[in-house]
Amino acid sequence: MRPFAFARVTESPIRPYANRRVLLGVAGGIASYKTAWLARLLSKAGAEVDVVMTRAATEFVGAVTFEALTGRPVHTGLFDPGRALDHIHLARAADVVVVAPATADLMARAATGQADDLLTACLLATEAPVLLAPAMNDRMWAHAQTQANAAHLQSLGYRLLDPDDGMLAAGEGSGPGRMPEPETIFAHVGRLLEDRGAPLVGRRVLVTAGPTREAIDPVRYLSNHSSGRMGTAIAAAAWRRGAEVTLVAGPLAVAVPVGVRHVHVESTSEMQAAVERELPASDVLVMAAAPADYRPADVSNSKLKKTGEARSIALAENSDILASTRSARRDGAVVVGFALETDDVVANARRKLDAKALDLIVLNDAKEPGAGFAVDTNRVTILTRGVEEPERLPLLTKHEVGDAILDRVEALLRGR
Repeated sequence: MRPFAFARVTESPIRPYANRRVLLGVAGGIASYKTAWLARLLSKAGAEVDVVMTRAATEFVGAVTFEALTGRPVHTGLFDPGRALDHIHLARAADVVVVAPATADLMARAATGQADDLLTACLLATEAPVLLAPAMNDRMWAHAQTQANAAHLQSLGYRLLDPDDGMLAAGEGSGPGRMPEPETIFAHVGRLLEDRGAPLVGRRVLVTAGPTREAIDPVRYLSNHSSGRMGTAIAAAAWRRGAEVTLVAGPLAVAVPVGVRHVHVESTSEMQAAVERELPASDVLVMAAAPADYRPADVSNSKLKKTGEARSIALAENSDILASTRSARRDGAVVVGFALETDDVVANARRKLDAKALDLIVLNDAKEPGAGFAVDTNRVTILTRGVEEPERLPLLTKHEVGDAILDRVEALLRGR
């Protein structure tokens, strides 16, 4: 019995990790130091993380590291006193099993059904989905036996992530074999924890995000303060819920989400062309971008020089991308727009909802504290076609707002 009690380390529970049981297996590879961060990410998100380490893994990272990060005891031995049925209890309790790193040795033993330690015994005993994150030298990964083991594990229903291509241990240069980054594994765990029968599973979702840039000359442009945080949060949540997601985005201040197909654009006309290409196959369109309403009527081929005199730029109006999609929308598609307003906000948003034939419009009041561009929170009001009363949400993170929007999108899809 340990002389201290374990405290839960949850900081900001988020969907779908909150109160879910994750069995995190750690095999004996140098990449196990990164698994400590994965344990931290899962625990912060509200998951109960049970760490099972192989004996070799404890040569790389001490069990106390994982105990401190998860607030839970670490399991190491199949034959530890009083732990005879740990592999059964842990396997049954898990909502998902993750092995990171999954070494060549661990994969070989799992592929042949061995149960000579606690981790492989848990793999045989669990009925939860299993995710493996391979990590090894690139020659070991490329070996025919490892590839055969990987293929066999996938045929058994295991999910395998492709190893990253990058610098390897011990000065071995670079190649495919690095364990995927903890944030990538974390995102895939979330996808496995979502309801596999949800309406977005297998659907094609098209999301736009970020600003556009309208060239003045080769070095200057017109743009706005949009960072792309809201659109990328929606894209990430849609992929996590099982959708095939395409993100059409201008220059982003944040990373493209895991699993999302990214189409980069610069100008509003480029964004419109990309949306037109993708829209016919899309079940859902979420227009969260902030494309420029105007562009310079004339673009200089050379950098404009200072002359000491006042200079004016004539502007031409860009097309309204969302309005232009009306005739190209797929039958039964759900279409979501955004409105950033400063005056008569609800009335202006409702006019856009009707004029552009939207199912939902997400209203941002530019005067609301904690909302708008370049912040991680948002306070929105959602207007739904055919519903008289607007739905005002409290101040939430943009990831929470993304899930709230998709909850309503899924409800609409269920009714069609």
